[in-house]
Order: sequence, then C-alpha cells, then structure tokens
Amino acid sequence: MSHIDDLIAKHCPDGVEHLPLGKVGEFIRGNGLQKKDLVDEGIPAIHYGQIHTRYGVWTDHTVSFTSAEIGRKLRHARHGDLLIATTSEDDEAVAKATAWLGDTSVVLSSDAYIYRHSLDPRYVSYFFQSKHFQDEKRRHISGTKVRRISGISLAKISIPVPPLEVQRAIVEVLDTFSKLEAELEAELEARKQQYEHYRAELLAIGEDTMSVPLETLARNLDSRRKPVTRDARTPGDVPYYGASGVVDYVSEHIFDGDYLLVSEDGANLLARSTPIAFSISGKTWVNNHAHVLEFDTYAERRFVELYLNSIDLSTYISGAAQPKLNKANLNRILIPNPSLSNKER
Repeated sequence: MSHIDDLIAKHCPDGVEHLPLGKVGEFIRGNGLQKKDLVDEGIPAIHYGQIHTRYGVWTDHTVSFTSAEIGRKLRHARHGDLLIATTSEDDEAVAKATAWLGDTSVVLSSDAYIYRHSLDPRYVSYFFQSKHFQDEKRRHISGTKVRRISGISLAKISIPVPPLEVQRAIVEVLDTFSKLEAELEAELEARKQQYEHYRAELLAIGEDTMSVPLETLARNLDSRRKPVTRDARTPGDVPYYGASGVVDYVSEHIFDGDYLLVSEDGANLLARSTPIAFSISGKTWVNNHAHVLEFDTYAERRFVELYLNSIDLSTYISGAAQPKLNKANLNRILIPNPSLSNKER
C-alpha cells in the first residue's frame, strides 16, 4: 500500500476529502422493467434481482435483454454508472452494486437505482463493499420482511474522494486481490470435488470389502494420555491436543511419532463441523478428550482417518447433552480392510 500512501501524501497533503454521495453524483430510480419483459436479445437489461446473483464489481455485458418498445419507456444507465439493488430480504445484500462498463446504455428495473457520478466506476463499486459503507447503510435500511434503502438515504452516506489517480491505484490493488480470491476459490472448489471423488471411492471400497473392528488395525494408546489443568501447564512449543485439535502449547511431551487422534467427546461428534479424526506428528501432548491410535503404516493411518471422517458414527456415540465416543465403541467400529496397495491408492 506504500504506493497509494505516497500518492495520497502527494495529492492530498491535508488528508482525503469525504463527501456525501449526493454531492458527487445523483441517484436515479429504475422503472418499469419486470422479469416477464426479459428476453434473449434486444436492448441490454438488468433486473435488480440479477445484481444480487449474476454480477460482481463490474460488468460490460448483460445476461438479459428487453425489446426496443419496452426499452423506450425505461430509464437508461450509461457507461460508468453504478447499478444498485436497493431491496433484499437481508440487510447485508441491500445496496449490492455493480459498475456498468458496457459500450451501450442499459435499462434497469424498479427496486434499483442508477448512480451517476464523476468518480472511477470500479472505485465506487468497491466502496459499496467496504465496511464503512456497510455500517453507514444499516442506519438507513427500513422495512420488515423486505428490507430496502432509498436514494435519498444513500445520498447521505459519505465517501472518500481522493484524486482520480489515487482512485485508480486503489482499484488496481483491489482488482489484484479479487483475482487472487477468485483463483483461490476455484482451487478450493477443485480440491472439494477431488475430495468428494475419493470419498465416494472410499465408501465404494467399503461396500464390497471385508470389514474388521478398528482395534485389529490400530494400537490404542489412551492409557498414556495425561490431562493437565491450564494453571498447571508450563508454556512451551509442544502442541497440547484436545478433542478438536491444538488447545495449548506446553514445554514437555508424552508422545513422539505419528498418530491418529479421534475425538472422545463434545458436540462436534454429532455436528461434524470439523474433522473428528486428525493426524499428528512429532513431539506432542494429548489430554483425555481425544483417543490416540498408532498404525504400522502411513497408508493405514490415513485410510482410517479419511474413512472415519466420511461416515456416520452416531450409532457408536452415547449421551445427548454431552456426546461421547468411548474406547469400547471406538474399538468396535467396522473399517473396510482392503489390501495395503488399495489403501495406498
């Protein structure tokens, strides 16, 4: 951000001016366009609901159109205008906006506003995503089931107005972050699909493979666990594990190696918001809220970890107010036992 700081220091030595949106532009209410008026070709058209679902920070094309006859009766947004959906069932989505960067004009439905301004279009659109804007708009939202905000109210919200050069530099940085975010989301989705694929394969293995009790595949080391109260722990760099992961760091260890921990108690046994089985390595300390299992090979440990996290274990869990997976029930969980080569695969 130093480049932007330098630009602000150069162009705004007295600080960046903040002005009401109504002072740097005007709000024009959309009119008339209904969903039934949308067609596959004709005049570019955007229904307010599409701003919520089909458009991001900016767009230069529409997914819908309307006829020339209907278009003549409607208000048109120009290149650079901001298109704002002003109604929603939840406050967060009220005033969702997209900048129109198309070469032609676009018509807009009611329950939406055109904001015509003199600022960088993408800068304004990013501003509508900012915490400052979100906090300010909540003071002006009205309605019960359907929440809405008016152009008069939007006009009162202040926006930082640095010179265009600074606005564009800010946009460049935010565009870069948006691109990285999109790439990370795509990578995460790909990994999720990959996980689902292997999970399905794993469950398929269970259908036609002999299953054995977990106690025949792993050595249970629960007897070596040792809970220590917070006040009695000596701070250090050794992970201290509980039912759902690391809860502290201590100075000594009771385990040194590769193990599989399985939650012994807690609501997550049923909620499954996080994995109930997870591998640990190196010097560690484990309290009495997680079972400790040792395997002969990495493949077997990882196979059991994936399998336990993929199946419903409710039949092995006792207690409602405080769910518990005791040692006896853990040991009798049936695990598919394919060949080691299949487990490695």
